Amino acid sequence: MLKNNMIKGVFLVGLGATSYGMLATFVKLAYKDGFTTAEVTSSQFIYGILGVLLINIFQKFRFNTPTIKATSMNILQLMLAGTSLGMTSVFYYLCVKYINVSIAIVLLMQTVWMGVLLEWFLDKKAPSLQKIISVGIVLVGTILATNILKSEIELDWRGIVWGMLAAASFTTTMFTANKIALGVSSAQRSLYMLLGGAVIVFGFSIATQVTPFNLNIFKDYGIFLALFGTIIPPLLMNAGFPHTGLGLGSIVSSLELPVSVMMAFMILNEQVVALQWIGIILIIMAIVIMNIKFNKK
Repeated sequence: MLKNNMIKGVFLVGLGATSYGMLATFVKLAYKDGFTTAEVTSSQFIYGILGVLLINIFQKFRFNTPTIKATSMNILQLMLAGTSLGMTSVFYYLCVKYINVSIAIVLLMQTVWMGVLLEWFLDKKAPSLQKIISVGIVLVGTILATNILKSEIELDWRGIVWGMLAAASFTTTMFTANKIALGVSSAQRSLYMLLGGAVIVFGFSIATQVTPFNLNIFKDYGIFLALFGTIIPPLLMNAGFPHTGLGLGSIVSSLELPVSVMMAFMILNEQVVALQWIGIILIIMAIVIMNIKFNKK
């Protein structure tokens, strides 16, 4: 039974990570169709909030078991935490606007070493040798995966800056999401975090949208981006992580990296050379090393 639950957990987490991996490619397609970052992010969050709200309503009337209702303090904390979620979406989609998807996802994966630094700062405890080795492998993998060793490769500095900001905000999201209002249902937590993120997204949209808002984004890309970015992955991962545990779950969720690169390669025809694949493999290897437990005899 335990083995079956673990297999089920791996499948759910893997499917959630795969869903996340498809996002950036379709954001790039939306840009090619003339949509702006404000239109893309706004449509995703509007549909996402509506979808998660419906899930909350369904759970309330479908199940007889009582659920812990979020307090005013829980709601405030979750909405504040959700602002980093909104910033991640804005920063990452701006990054994709200026550089290839296959490189943007590598920049987002810098959360590996950023998480180690944040943990060091908060816990006032130096990272273990295992984590230091993982960080070193991530940095080497990043150099290879972005292909910056090739002199003819020119990366738009704006894309790099937005990508690193996305990684920093995503690191904050991961830490806060795992520490705030843990007794509240995942559907409620997702809703309030999305509402907090929406404040950032809508503020960004108001400040940057200089042309009339193109409502076609809602029928062309909005539903897809919401389903595979803000609705399905959190539900699958919240259901899968209890069965896999944090370590195995983190390893499986790294599938987002190769899936994103493969989508960019197949749909956008982005060139991905062998050296970049080696870098991607190194980053995944670093995530594995960081999350496995070595037996101490």
